[in-house]
Amino acid sequence: MATTTTKTAFWEGFRDGAPFFLVLAPFAALFGVVATEAGLNVFETLVFSIAVLAGTAQFAALQLISDNTPTLIVIASALAVNLRMAMYSASLAPHFAGAPLWQRAFAAYSTVDQSAALSLTKYDAQPEMPRAAKLAYFFGVITVALPTWYGFTLVGALGGQAVPESWALDFALPITFLAMIGPMMRTPAHLAAAFVSVVGALALTTVPYNLGLLIAALLAMMTGAQVELWLSKKEPRDE
Repeated sequence: MATTTTKTAFWEGFRDGAPFFLVLAPFAALFGVVATEAGLNVFETLVFSIAVLAGTAQFAALQLISDNTPTLIVIASALAVNLRMAMYSASLAPHFAGAPLWQRAFAAYSTVDQSAALSLTKYDAQPEMPRAAKLAYFFGVITVALPTWYGFTLVGALGGQAVPESWALDFALPITFLAMIGPMMRTPAHLAAAFVSVVGALALTTVPYNLGLLIAALLAMMTGAQVELWLSKKEPRDE
């Protein structure tokens, strides 16, 4: 078996990550447009994307900011939306153990859905990869993802400045979430969680600062977990 060098691993990551351009570019541009529509200027919008680097969390935080929600609640909500990054980090940490601090810090900053999913799949397929090659592959993936996210956020922000307020493009925010969540509705647990989240969000609309959404999310997660537990108990056991 050929040895994987850092150079070949980097370009493999780059090639594997390149198709995500087609997803990230319009999503980042949409954030730029919606952010300027919500009142942020171009500089604030770009800094937002660079500092947070989390698509769904950025949209959620933007909506709360638009509703004049207190900063602590905005931060808590964004963290709740992005909890999956903690799972990604726990899975990636053993592969990067012993690497220089700056490399681990940059990997932590640039851990997103695309870089984590591709890298973990690659590491499982080639467990013999040395640590340097693993890092090179990871950095190859984000060489596509990060500039695309930054650049098209800027494109959207600049374009958003030219969009009349009467167009009310903020309607794109809930539609974006529906488009992301819809394909995930694959199991009874997912459907049950979605149902509880919708009912809970509607029932708790009077809770101040949109905290009803967080409560509904917690109830939905508990419901999904309980349904998964019930289904696992009903599965036939090997005798």
